[in-house]
Amino acid sequence: MKKLIRLELRKIFSKRLTQLALAVVLLLSAFLAFSTRQNKYASDGGGNEGTGRTAVEIDKAIAARYSGILTDEKVQQMISEIVPKSGENGLNAIYLYRNTIQSAVSARFSDINGNWNGLRVSDVFGDESIKIGYVDGWLSTSQNMTRVLVIFSFFIMMMIAPVFCGEYSGVDNIILSSKYGRTKCAAAKVIAGIMASLITTAIVLTVNLLMAFVFYGSEGLDCSILFAQLTYIEGGIPFNITCGTLLAYQSVLAITGAIGVTGITLLFSAACKNQMIALVASAAVYALPLLIPMAETSALFRVVVLLPAYHTQFISLMSVEQISGILLYAVWAVPAALILIVAGGIFSRRIFAKHQVL
Repeated sequence: MKKLIRLELRKIFSKRLTQLALAVVLLLSAFLAFSTRQNKYASDGGGNEGTGRTAVEIDKAIAARYSGILTDEKVQQMISEIVPKSGENGLNAIYLYRNTIQSAVSARFSDINGNWNGLRVSDVFGDESIKIGYVDGWLSTSQNMTRVLVIFSFFIMMMIAPVFCGEYSGVDNIILSSKYGRTKCAAAKVIAGIMASLITTAIVLTVNLLMAFVFYGSEGLDCSILFAQLTYIEGGIPFNITCGTLLAYQSVLAITGAIGVTGITLLFSAACKNQMIALVASAAVYALPLLIPMAETSALFRVVVLLPAYHTQFISLMSVEQISGILLYAVWAVPAALILIVAGGIFSRRIFAKHQVL
């Protein structure tokens, strides 16, 4: 059985199109990480400003000055020291940008003139204890990973689509006529497809997170995602979780999404006679939930949001609810993915085994 699995893995990874597509995904990851860092800008309001690496260092220095638990006193200090006063020239201080900490405090605690708007920390965040620090780099990484993982999902479909239907050009006659063709060979294809998806997912996650550590360091992983610029949709997750927790969930959801996509693609690979048809059918089923208009308050949404497309577009899934004040509803993505891969593996194996030999 091990030899059969190794053979199937070799067939999957030896395809030039698979190698090229994986290289494109990794190059996209590198490009997004580098260009995002290079396009950053920061100013400390005292004459120091810059872009790229310099901007990151300025933001880190300012974040270190105010790091720790957010308090009303710290808000007043930031309003006084880093929020620009713009009443004279008519600009709205809420939307003025100098650096990430200034932008975060201005959006929540400043009026249009750059003065305190009267809100306290408890008014904005309730009873939550908000730890602030340098979170910009990690939230940028999360955004970029979302873009990469969407493309990566289609890469998995392209990689897995030929697993069964790629044999329907005549090789199936040899495989299915052999002693273990309808049993061990079919099972080896399913296992190899799952392993290939997990291996490539691990590679993509490792590359993205490693580049984040290189570009931004480890600062801010223990800080809340809630105190950040409003431009980050990650702030739409209404729970006080850290950047480290956010990335941990996103990484788990990348794995569950890959597993779910693999289950769907294996099924169509076995059912379709053509690789292109299998790929298109898999892509259509994957994208369909995103095209269905559905209120997030609907009971059906809580089921639909567990499908693979929402694992990569993870904000909606992570915003549903918090379970017992510890875990997020997103943990249900794990059993949902297992159901898809078990169902896809079983039915694809049966379909291939029952394929008529000419």
